[in-house]
Amino acid sequence: MGILDKFKSNKAARDKARQASDAAEKKANERTGGKYEQQIDTGQQQAERRLGMDRDRPDQP
Repeated sequence: MGILDKFKSNKAARDKARQASDAAEKKANERTGGKYEQQIDTGQQQAERRLGMDRDRPDQP
């Protein structure tokens, strides 16, 4: 079992990572004045998808 598999199976870690991702998105939008909001959002979604944290999917076990 790889480290990403352990991460995907740990709901508390996913929740904490999601909160960190949201905070980073908010901070980046504040620093850029919202100028790159769409690009930041796209990057956040791609990063979360690669980590198995898709927001549109129900929580996994």
